[in-house]
Amino acid sequence: MQAPVIEVSGLTMGYGENVVLRDISFSVQPGEVFVILGGSGCGKSTLLKNMIGLFPPMSGTVSIQGRNIVGAHGRKLREILRSFGVMYQSGALFGSLTLLENICLPLEEFTRLPRDAREAVARLKLKLVGLAGSEDKLPSELSGGMQKRAAIARAMALDPAILFLDEPQAGLDPVTSAGIDELVLTLAASLGITFVIVSHELASIFAVADRVIMLDPQTKGIIAQGPPAELRDHSDNPKVRQFFNREA
Repeated sequence: MQAPVIEVSGLTMGYGENVVLRDISFSVQPGEVFVILGGSGCGKSTLLKNMIGLFPPMSGTVSIQGRNIVGAHGRKLREILRSFGVMYQSGALFGSLTLLENICLPLEEFTRLPRDAREAVARLKLKLVGLAGSEDKLPSELSGGMQKRAAIARAMALDPAILFLDEPQAGLDPVTSAGIDELVLTLAASLGITFVIVSHELASIFAVADRVIMLDPQTKGIIAQGPPAELRDHSDNPKVRQFFNREA
């Protein structure tokens, strides 16, 4: 088996003295579509923010391609940040910039490419997510699904090996949500990208996930991990069965 592309070890995180998750460990394999799931308040987004270096954990490590992001700074941190892209739940596109300009931003920050090369890369990324011809549009001119696609295109600007997606289906209708699922599967298959996705949408989880971990706010830990269909059909944990089968 290949070495994990992400390895989380003994991670404890929270806010002030409030511990959200305690001493959790898991790994993500290259090329996997890996989903972090659980009910509201279980710490899904907190975990994601710790994994990408936005929040420092109370203890533990997060190694991305063998490099620990916890406590990294300066040149080392910049190198780690270049290795992954992030799509935030809201999309987080800059409203005053066109799609082309939004996607050029990371290229301006992290590369020395001339403007015409940056724009060529940005056009290619927009084409990959199905938004060719929308380069000059502002985010406000797009539907919710198109905004999510544009945010994924920006996350891909630096050709990262890993993409983190925070609730990519949030606020979308079922048809648009299914289109995002299809895009994830296409990018994973064609480009070999590893995806780490925060989600609670069952249809999407079953459509895209190779493997999941389920977080629990009561135990402040991981109560299940594995392929979603296997957990749905064979877990002996009532909380896991309740989640996957939508039992009352």
